[in-house]
Amino acid sequence: MSVLTIDVGTSVIKSVVFDDQGQELAVSRIGTEVLRPRPGWAEQDMEAVWNGVVFAVRSALAQLDPDEDPVWLVSFTAQGDGCWLVDGEGRPTGPAILWSDGRAGDLLTRWQADGVLEEAFRRNGSLTCSGMPNAVLSWLAEHDPERLKRSRTALTAAGWLFLRLTGVTAIDESDASAPFLDHSTGAYDPVILDVFQLRWAEPLLPRILGEHERIAEITHRTAAELGLPAGLPVVMAPYDIAATARGAGAVNPGQACAILGTTLCTEIVSRAPDTGGEPCGINIAYRGRERTLRAFPTLSGTEVLDWACRTLSVEDPAALGRLAFDAEPAAGGLAFLPYLSPAGERAPFLDPRARGAFWGLSLDHTPAHLARAVFEGLSLVVRDCLAASGTEVHELRLCGGGSASDDWCRLIADVTGVPTARSADTELGAKGAFLTGLVLSGAESSMHSAAAKYVRMRSSWEPDPERASLYDELYGAYLTWRDAARSLGWSPAPAPSRVPAPPKAPHV
Repeated sequence: MSVLTIDVGTSVIKSVVFDDQGQELAVSRIGTEVLRPRPGWAEQDMEAVWNGVVFAVRSALAQLDPDEDPVWLVSFTAQGDGCWLVDGEGRPTGPAILWSDGRAGDLLTRWQADGVLEEAFRRNGSLTCSGMPNAVLSWLAEHDPERLKRSRTALTAAGWLFLRLTGVTAIDESDASAPFLDHSTGAYDPVILDVFQLRWAEPLLPRILGEHERIAEITHRTAAELGLPAGLPVVMAPYDIAATARGAGAVNPGQACAILGTTLCTEIVSRAPDTGGEPCGINIAYRGRERTLRAFPTLSGTEVLDWACRTLSVEDPAALGRLAFDAEPAAGGLAFLPYLSPAGERAPFLDPRARGAFWGLSLDHTPAHLARAVFEGLSLVVRDCLAASGTEVHELRLCGGGSASDDWCRLIADVTGVPTARSADTELGAKGAFLTGLVLSGAESSMHSAAAKYVRMRSSWEPDPERASLYDELYGAYLTWRDAARSLGWSPAPAPSRVPAPPKAPHV
């Protein structure tokens, strides 16, 4: 008996089949396209995403013997945030607007200046970024009200997938956490809706499913489309960064993981939302109201490595790593701020105009120094996020594509001063969906027992004391450079545009 999982990422859709021991039997991947019709925009064709799911699932199933490895459960995860609008028939009313979209940057700046973002953060511990549903819906109300009139529900990627698989229109608590969830009740917080002047959008918000409600049967039509038996149970797991934390085995308070992927996301398990301190990051409902995941999903991650490859004329990130780790630690005094997203940065601080920079560049520096500084800059972001959490962490579990590099895993241990470990699995989001499926179907009694039984680590690294001391000094300088770059306004001013007034309620 086997479990089919699906992980709809931003750049890749994956389908992984696990056996009853939690081992990967089959893995299929297909790339997806992020559409950028205008500067700062990030969209995806919703039907193309679904077609990618169909291809990935069928490709994974083709690797199995259906008699020896029959599928008894489907469980999935997907990218979070964004706005995936559908009409009353469940059809897309346009492209999905993604979590990395920056079109609402001006509105975000206004909310920040007016104290709106901090007020909402003090309610539920999540700091809004331009790709969250509240920002996107507010932008659409000003710039594309006709689309809102044609829309019935504002889904997320996981909601879109659940609708296509089961016909159920809903959202899970993890996706609902930012920005509207009341963590104490598991329902939408009317005060937060009022803070953002979005009470008019309440009819667009899908029903929130509790921890044990996110299971339904696959429809006959979809089962036939995917090549699966009719009537299989389908589980909606938490969205991808939370599912990945589960897949890495970070399920108890104080455990942490860092995803070295499209987003460089550092996350720590806690018992309750943290709404104190400087507003930053998000608090995700992790096990109903029993656990919270404090997450710092950056807008710049391994895409920075792709940029460095192009800039330095290096073949791929693996070659970039070989170049980088030939250079000495601290890159000959060169440092790099990796804030390259056109939408700025959102963790561990919010600045829609944040931009990257090299500090200390001279004629003495070589391509190897630049490459080393890029890896060190990304690693310093992980340390910055851990510090922002205010939580003592004893082990940092690493996952995502970047964790394939032993050198980078070792560097993160040195930079953070925390031992790092890497899972034996290749697809941690899918593994988190697998664990969630077992618990919600009743095959396992708890997430703690499921993780203890099925999560296996295969490599670990201890911080080197000498290098860790060096990076302590670099981190102090890094904070100074980061804050100086922000206060000096290094990014160009945005083109003049009318900042939208609070929208009138469109007909929805």
